[in-house]
Amino acid sequence: MLINTKIPVSYLFNKVKYEIFYVLIIGTLVHYLTTQFENIIPVMPITVPAFIGTAISVILSFKLSQSYDRWWEARKIWGSIVNHSRSFVLQLQSFVSRENQNEVKEISFRHIAWCYSLGQSLRGLDPTENLANFISKEDLEEIEKQSNKPLALLQLNTLQILELKEKKAMSIFSQIQLNNTLVNFSNAMGMAERIKNTVFPVTYRIFLHFFIYIFIVTLSIALRDIKSYFEIPLLLTISTMFFLLERSATHMQDPFRNRPTDTPMTAIARTIEINIKELLKESEIPKPLQPENFYLS
Repeated sequence: MLINTKIPVSYLFNKVKYEIFYVLIIGTLVHYLTTQFENIIPVMPITVPAFIGTAISVILSFKLSQSYDRWWEARKIWGSIVNHSRSFVLQLQSFVSRENQNEVKEISFRHIAWCYSLGQSLRGLDPTENLANFISKEDLEEIEKQSNKPLALLQLNTLQILELKEKKAMSIFSQIQLNNTLVNFSNAMGMAERIKNTVFPVTYRIFLHFFIYIFIVTLSIALRDIKSYFEIPLLLTISTMFFLLERSATHMQDPFRNRPTDTPMTAIARTIEINIKELLKESEIPKPLQPENFYLS
């Protein structure tokens, strides 16, 4: 997630460097043709590129709105995971008998592993990375048998809670309440996976780029009487604004792509780890994750 700090110009330039190069070629070529074939190419009224630019602005605003909705929904999902995680541990401490508090710690640490594993899985990275710090070797071997590692961790917690109920360490009403919380985790995971697996139509981006290039061509023809040393920078400036907005929307529409603009799942999982370990009165509490330059992962 981008933080409220100065974003390097190099980061912005790298997002649209190819588009800027294409605009430079198109603008130079059109200016050359309008100069050499001035009598053949008709005069382009400035209202034509103005109309196309207005249409592009409307389309861009729609795409930005839809992309931000996807990003904000992802952030709300992880916000709910934070809230339910705190409640989950408090419920365990309240419902499970005192002589079984070691199992409360085991379930809680397994839940920390679930948070990290879910974030890694959504980003397409190794979902078992660093899980050995929170779960046993037996648990690792068990979840390796399943393709959905976060779901396997939820199952292990569910089965252990069932065992606690069967040996009278908690009441059936306590088990029902804990299962409801686990269902909330499963629902949150499903909603995040839905966002991850629902692709924003690629044709939308292709058509938008096509219209931007048409706008550049018409604007260049309309500005045929302006010197090239003024026209080309103007085309680059206007097109760069359009392409930056489009690329920002494209990045936001997939909040789990492991980019600087995505949801800070690792930082959120670290916050959950800190909260849970403090509730368990652990001695070794990690520090909150710090931003990497201009973003938080």
